[in-house]
Amino acid sequence: MGVVFGTFSMHTKQVTFRTDNVDDELEMTMVCHRPEGLEQLEAQTNFTKQELQVLYRGFKNECPSGVVNEETFKHIYAQFFPHGDASTYAHYLFNAFDTRNDGSIKFEDFVMGLSTLLRGTVREKLEWTFHLYDINRDGFINKEEMTEIVRAIYDMMGKYTYPALKGDVPKQHVDVFFEKMDKNKDGVVTLEEFVLACQEDENMMRSMQLFENVM
Repeated sequence: MGVVFGTFSMHTKQVTFRTDNVDDELEMTMVCHRPEGLEQLEAQTNFTKQELQVLYRGFKNECPSGVVNEETFKHIYAQFFPHGDASTYAHYLFNAFDTRNDGSIKFEDFVMGLSTLLRGTVREKLEWTFHLYDINRDGFINKEEMTEIVRAIYDMMGKYTYPALKGDVPKQHVDVFFEKMDKNKDGVVTLEEFVLACQEDENMMRSMQLFENVM
């Protein structure tokens, strides 16, 4: 699972952080939005203070104001998928990070989500994925929502990644997995159904965590 944001990137299997001898907390006063103190974020995430300093410097380089709006997020994300259209997936991903629902991602939002994706338990990662797929935030995933996300991923990866797709592959993909997830056949998938199905089926786990390969 690779994670990229702007010009800095990390790979979950071999994350290398470089510690600069700078007072990042002092520099936080220089931006429009001042994040929570690093000690507090260290307590709330699975990152060390030194790792948070590196993440903050990268975030600030891309977002000098201390916040990123959706258009900026889409622009940054599109650079990493030149052969496809990343705008729709970036929209849904932005909403998943925008936990305050105020149309912006602050450093705290970004690092809290990143902590879950990089260092969280399997359960935590699946819960985060569920909320990504739950587009209308009603606590359930319906087939249309799942299809929207999967189709957005295929569109983003582009024709060079999937040159020989025939038919509506995203829909076919969703039909198979939705059938397995919707245990009581009521037309929606709950968080518990989602987690249980993914834990029971390794292929489903990989497929539902497609976001891990496109972060």
